[in-house]
Amino acid sequence: MEENRISDRAKLLLIDNDEESAGFVRRMAKQGQYKVSIAEKGRSGMEIATGICPDVVLLDLQLPDMDGMEFIRWFRQWNSCPVLVISKKSAPADKVNALYAGADDYIMKPFCREEVEARIYTALRRRVVKNQEPCYEAEGLKIDFSRRQVTLQGTQVHFSPVEYRILECLALNSGAVVTYQMLLEKIWGPYMEYNSRILRVNMTNIRKKIEKMPMHPIYITTIPRVGYRMLESHG
Repeated sequence: MEENRISDRAKLLLIDNDEESAGFVRRMAKQGQYKVSIAEKGRSGMEIATGICPDVVLLDLQLPDMDGMEFIRWFRQWNSCPVLVISKKSAPADKVNALYAGADDYIMKPFCREEVEARIYTALRRRVVKNQEPCYEAEGLKIDFSRRQVTLQGTQVHFSPVEYRILECLALNSGAVVTYQMLLEKIWGPYMEYNSRILRVNMTNIRKKIEKMPMHPIYITTIPRVGYRMLESHG
């Protein structure tokens, strides 16, 4: 089950097969509080997460296809947005392990709706205050990580969610080689089979958008049979 709602507010991703949790976020979406996506399984949650780049994640640890801890560890490799665990597990060790893995909060089921709403709001507010991520800047290309916005010579350039994630990953590691396998795992998850074609197609689209000017700089260098390297940032 997946569901999307139109909202001007933050993007909320729920990964849980509990109907009570799904009903809770649906109500929030109907009230116009958030744009909501719902996944019943961890792997579908991974797929949605790489597509929408959520602003906050609500995650149950007991998923049908994987342990929620596995999702947290995977997610933290490429995204720093708040992850709020909602779980029936009450052992102190479960809470401690989730927080050490990268969760920002731990909420017990059954939960109080008003409390969860407050915790989501607080997590997002804290992120706005604390998460002043730097920009990538090199030879007229600028990537604002906090806004997920790319400009070339001052003109905004549109990228699909996947194209942006690839560009962001390369920019965050500018000057270093990012292997094909690393990109596949970070963008599509650890269960993605090796497929260089999907990377080549997206990279071709990215290059058409940022290397379209006459005498353009070579922003992305291909390292044959290894991966890609982004021009080092001067920002």
